[in-house]
Amino acid sequence: MKVLVVGKGGREHAIITALHESSSETEIFSYPGSDAIFSIAKPVDVDGSIGSLIDFVKANEIDLCVAGEESYLVKDEGLANACEAAGIPCWGPPKEAAQLEASKEFAKEFMMRHSIPTGGYASVNSVEEARAAIDGKYPTVLKFDGLAAGKGVAVCLDKASAEEFLDEVLGQRKFGEGRLLVEEFLEGPEISIFASVVDDEYQILAPARDYKRIYDADEGPNTGGMGAVSSVEMFEGDLRQVIDETIVRPTVDGLQRDGLPYRGFLYFGLMLTEQGPKVIEYNCRFGDPEAEAVLPMVTGDFAHHVFEGAKGNLDSDCINFASGWSICLVSASAGYPASSRSGDVISGLDAVENARVFHAGTKQNAAGQFETAGGRVLVVVANGATREEAVVNVYRESDKVTFDGLQRRTDIGTRNF
Repeated sequence: MKVLVVGKGGREHAIITALHESSSETEIFSYPGSDAIFSIAKPVDVDGSIGSLIDFVKANEIDLCVAGEESYLVKDEGLANACEAAGIPCWGPPKEAAQLEASKEFAKEFMMRHSIPTGGYASVNSVEEARAAIDGKYPTVLKFDGLAAGKGVAVCLDKASAEEFLDEVLGQRKFGEGRLLVEEFLEGPEISIFASVVDDEYQILAPARDYKRIYDADEGPNTGGMGAVSSVEMFEGDLRQVIDETIVRPTVDGLQRDGLPYRGFLYFGLMLTEQGPKVIEYNCRFGDPEAEAVLPMVTGDFAHHVFEGAKGNLDSDCINFASGWSICLVSASAGYPASSRSGDVISGLDAVENARVFHAGTKQNAAGQFETAGGRVLVVVANGATREEAVVNVYRESDKVTFDGLQRRTDIGTRNF
C-alpha cells in the first residue's frame, strides 16, 4: 500500500509511525514532512498546491492520501475534494464538511441546528459589538472564526485580557480577516474524544486530555498544546455512553442530514459541565498533541483501518487500544508562544529509552544534529500501567533531552486529575 501523508508536525510524525508499524505492508510518502519524518517516509518534491499533490499521487500510483494538517482540507478546492475527483481514497473530509473546524460560527450553527449541547454565543464583526456581547460578564471566551493553528482562542478572566485579545483579532488582524465569536464560559474538566467517521458509521477511539496553557497550573497564554494524557480508563462510569448518545451520534447524523459527507478523524473537544458534556469545538483531524498520546496505544492494523475507511468501509475490529496510560510531554522553544527561537542544538535524544520521541519543530544541521526549528519542538511519549507510573516515566525520559531556552511544564498528567 502506497500512502501519502500531508503535514509536517508531531501529529504527522505519530500518524506516519502508526502506519509504518502496522501489519499491512506500506510505502509511505510525506509532504512537506520533516527531517525526522523522512527517516521512515519518503519526501515529495512538489510546490505544495493541491494540484501538484494530486499530480504526484497519480504519477506514483498512491493508494491512499491522509490529511494530517487541517489547512489542506480547506485550501483551494480542498484536498479530499481533489482526491475524490481523481478517484483516490482520502482519509479526511471534503472542504464543505471541514468547515466544522475552519469556521467556529459554522460549527455553532451546526450544533444549534442539531440540538448538540454547547455553550451560548454571539458572532461579532467589531470591537464595539464584542464589548456589547460581553456586557461586562467575565470570564468570557473569545474565538477567532477561522483557522489559527490552535491559538485563536482566549479565555478572558477580566476586561483587560479581553481588550488585549480583541485588539489582536479585530484591530491588528493577527489571524487575518474574519469574525469573532463571544462564547459562554463553560466550567468543568475537559476531555478530547476522537472518532473514525465513515459516512453514517463511526468508531469512538481512546479519549485524551490536553494542556493548552504554557505554564504550570494552567497559567499563561494559550499554546497549541503543552502535553496530553490518554487512557480508556478516562471513560468513567457511563461517560462514554452519554457522550455517544448526546454528542457523537447526533453529530454524525447531522452531517448526513445536511448532506456533508465525512470520512476521516473527527475530534470533539468537550467540557464535562454539571449539566453534562458540552462541545467546545470540533476539529476535522486528530488533535495535536493528543495524537502523540493516543496513537502509541493503538493495537492492530492501523493502516488497514484508515485505508478501508477512506474507501467507505469502517472496519472497527482491526484496531483496539492497549490498557494503561499514555502521556506525551512537549518541549517548547524559547519565546513560545509569542515567538520561537530556532537553531538551538538538541542533546540527549539518543539517551531516551522505552519511550517515543515525535518531532514537531526540528531540523538537522550540517553536522547531522537535530536543532530547534519551531515553537513546539518535540514531544516525548511514555506509557505506564497507571497514570502515576506514566508520569514518572515520561518526565524521567524527557529530562534527558535538553536545548537552550527549553520550556516544559512540570504538571502534565497530574493537573486536572
